[in-house]
Amino acid sequence: MTASIIDGKAFAHRLRERIAGRVAQFRAAAGRAPGLAVVLVGDDAASAVYVRNKGKMTIAAGMESFEHILPADTTQADLEALVDRLNADPAVDGILVQFPLPAGLDEARIFTRIAPDKDVDGLNPENVGRLASGLHGFVPCTPLGCVMLLKDTLGDLSGLDAVVIGRSNLVGKPVAQLLLRENCTVTVAHSRTRDLSSVVKRADIVVAAVGRPHMIKGEWLKPGATVIDVGINRTAEGLVGDVDFAGALSVAGAITPVPGGVGPMTIACLLRNTLVSAHRRAGVPYDKGAL
Repeated sequence: MTASIIDGKAFAHRLRERIAGRVAQFRAAAGRAPGLAVVLVGDDAASAVYVRNKGKMTIAAGMESFEHILPADTTQADLEALVDRLNADPAVDGILVQFPLPAGLDEARIFTRIAPDKDVDGLNPENVGRLASGLHGFVPCTPLGCVMLLKDTLGDLSGLDAVVIGRSNLVGKPVAQLLLRENCTVTVAHSRTRDLSSVVKRADIVVAAVGRPHMIKGEWLKPGATVIDVGINRTAEGLVGDVDFAGALSVAGAITPVPGGVGPMTIACLLRNTLVSAHRRAGVPYDKGAL
């Protein structure tokens, strides 16, 4: 048996095309385009590339892109003042501050300061609490993309045994909450879980988000399991995931590659959240099932 490859790049392309069509409808109804503001502080090369890609895809979807590039010596007060201005700007529907921030800046104070109704990255504690409580709010983009890929691959997830390896606020915890919402039986494991291989072995779904290259071995997997590899690790052999892809191919039923799996979904889901925010803020109804 050879696992089928879950093509996140193709799925994300289709999602962006649907979003572009809905953006045109929103423009006609609201008389304006949805607006996404992205803030980059400092000169981190990887973050700069990511921000440029976000800007290009935002414009390609028919949205307004507002980029704010700040020097590395920006003060906490100046950054918070910019967030306040974006919170008050009626043209801005979504705000994303690119992390990590330079040393000396308090990330928690920033994502707490972003208005919950513009928090399209789903990090404000109000949105975190709404997700945990089963209420409607914004969900972090990468976990949302993971669950979209799982539902596209498996259909109904009810009753499936899911193991999430990783407990970060950005991926591990929210993806576990989303899988609970889909009626999965969820175990959150991590690098200190005892006998991790046996925990993984029972899972129908494995979401790997621990940040260690090739940590999850193919022989750990339950035959036919669906594997979502969130890891992006730079190694001498290039970009690799948290799962030993070559070893998993002969055991898993389906698996995301790295790159080309979860990564493209993150920006697509960011655009999706921005469009949803625009509809809510403008009072324009939208078809939740279409997004």
